[in-house]
Amino acid sequence: MMKNHPHPGELLREDVLIPLGIEVTEAARRLGVSRTTLSRVINGHAGISPDLAIRLEQAGVSSARFWMNLQANYELSKAQERDLPVVRRLQPAA
Repeated sequence: MMKNHPHPGELLREDVLIPLGIEVTEAARRLGVSRTTLSRVINGHAGISPDLAIRLEQAGVSSARFWMNLQANYELSKAQERDLPVVRRLQPAA
């Protein structure tokens, strides 16, 4: 089982915006997204989209692939926490 990964928006807030002293409104303006969009991401209510990942890369904040990997790891860890129906192996049709 995967460990409980933090939401990538939390990392964006804690490891990028706060150390740089950039407020959400200013970061959203620089990234070319709405304040609401960025606020939803950094508060864990929305994920990092491919579009935002590319914008973060263009803004010099790691690579788009890095952000997409964080998002995928987060979603997989959340999916593994849920109860899923019994799944049987796929085998050739009889």
